[in-house]
Amino acid sequence: MQKKDIQDLADIRLLVDSFYEKVRADAVLAPIFDEKIGDNWPAHLEKMYKFWQTLLLKERTYQGSPFPPHAFLPIGESHFQIWLSLFYQTLEELFEGETALEARIRATKIAEVFLAKITYLREATSLNLSGL
Repeated sequence: MQKKDIQDLADIRLLVDSFYEKVRADAVLAPIFDEKIGDNWPAHLEKMYKFWQTLLLKERTYQGSPFPPHAFLPIGESHFQIWLSLFYQTLEELFEGETALEARIRATKIAEVFLAKITYLREATSLNLSGL
């Protein structure tokens, strides 16, 4: 298959659908996603299309805050490593070019920021619970 860059919503849909197909098949990530999303996969995917469309195509379709739904999930660094690995794999299989590279950079930054925030919240909660 000839790879091309991410250019439009159809490409975003292909990226998101292919990525989440891998996530849903992953032994570590699938249970966490299924617990959180349940039967709402179509709505979640639609939100992800808009999120990545906004980030990569500069089309302002996503509104919201992506972090809060993740704040108290039972996840850590190893989960983010798997998430990134699957995302990178999906990108490499399907796309190449400047926007594909931007997607990789954005995913890396998202994982770093989310992990830092989750770690901070856990530490702050632990300190509050210990009475310090």
